[in-house]
Amino acid sequence: MSTAKTDSKKRKRESTTSEDVVLKLSAPTPGPVGPLLVSYPALQASPSTAFQCYANKKAKNDGDIDERDLLVVGETDNVEFISNEVESQRAASSGCRYLVAVHNRRTSTLNILPTPKTPYILTRTVKALKSIPVSAPTLQEYKQARTALGETFGTKKAKASIRAQERNRVDVSAMEGVMDHLQEGIDKGAAGLMTAEEAKEEADKNRLIPPFDAAATDPEDVYLLHNIIPEVEWKALSVSQFDQAGSDKERVALLPFKWSNWLNKHVNAEHEEAEPQKRRKKNLKILLYISAMLAFRQATRFTKGSTKDQITEKMNGVPSVVVDGLISRFTETARGSSSYVSTSATQTKLLTYLFALCLKVDNFASDTTVIAHDLSRPVNEINTLFKSLGCKITVLGERERARLGLPDSAAAVKRAVLNAPVQFPKPRMKRK
Repeated sequence: MSTAKTDSKKRKRESTTSEDVVLKLSAPTPGPVGPLLVSYPALQASPSTAFQCYANKKAKNDGDIDERDLLVVGETDNVEFISNEVESQRAASSGCRYLVAVHNRRTSTLNILPTPKTPYILTRTVKALKSIPVSAPTLQEYKQARTALGETFGTKKAKASIRAQERNRVDVSAMEGVMDHLQEGIDKGAAGLMTAEEAKEEADKNRLIPPFDAAATDPEDVYLLHNIIPEVEWKALSVSQFDQAGSDKERVALLPFKWSNWLNKHVNAEHEEAEPQKRRKKNLKILLYISAMLAFRQATRFTKGSTKDQITEKMNGVPSVVVDGLISRFTETARGSSSYVSTSATQTKLLTYLFALCLKVDNFASDTTVIAHDLSRPVNEINTLFKSLGCKITVLGERERARLGLPDSAAAVKRAVLNAPVQFPKPRMKRK
């Protein structure tokens, strides 16, 4: 049989072009769902496999079944197929949608369903393997397997890292016999350590501020007057000459330190205000002592060391017992030296004692801006020292201004306010 004769006997397929096919939009399928699309895993079911659709109970009760509520299930003799809800929703959200069409060769029509479909991603389960328990490897087994893989197939750098980890690994089982001895050594070493309360008391003692009462409920009792000014020095102060002065200028001339606006203003205000004689005398004594502290600060601040006679000479008019008290509390002496030196710690201590007295005169609300100007120091630095005394830097409200007799213009001025019980600022944590 020739090749030409064989080709002539072959059945020829009827050629159908796209122009011969008629597109037709099919009517919606009756029923709530209609045909569905599924995507098989690597294993594909035979065409005779029957699939069923299941809806959750809530969708059945509502009567409005959506394709997203369906679960597609199929089963053969060896394998079970079930739709994965998470993967199916991921395919739908990615925009994977199809149109289902049926081609009728007899009429050359292509009927397209009007509703787009998203595929259901199927997963398979082998029935013979369902009875085998699945157990995840432990962390130790995982590390051992990973180490074996690294030693077999890893690079030189990876193998060196594995050997370094093996060398640095601590054998816990070898430590079991010595844990008791270690614990005994820790307890013995910690026997001499301070408790939390003792550590707090020690920290409070080392503060560069006057002695304080943390449980006091009245600001007047937080820093007692004679813890700042000893009684011996308090009795040595005399303010009778202020009553004999005829003008503000004469009263300021009686002060050991005459270049403080805050001090001069308060001395003249005490003469004008109508308050009890006892209260007025007390405030004048405090102001006189503040003036002596400022004079002492000026006499010792810029020197590398001064003798007692040199300091007394610069503080003309201040009782000797007051000078001796200031020297003993706010200076230091080197070993084998007779000169007194003012260090940064003693200067800070002097200012905190001075500010505690300022709070008493100001009814525990002091204007830090004026004080900073008098001391020629930045306001932030002075505010920090007031905060170390437990003060809050804030603006006074209307009630507080009325209590202190301040005008409305003082509403814009920040003041250091001391409340009771006193609360000191917490140490700031360093950023990691």
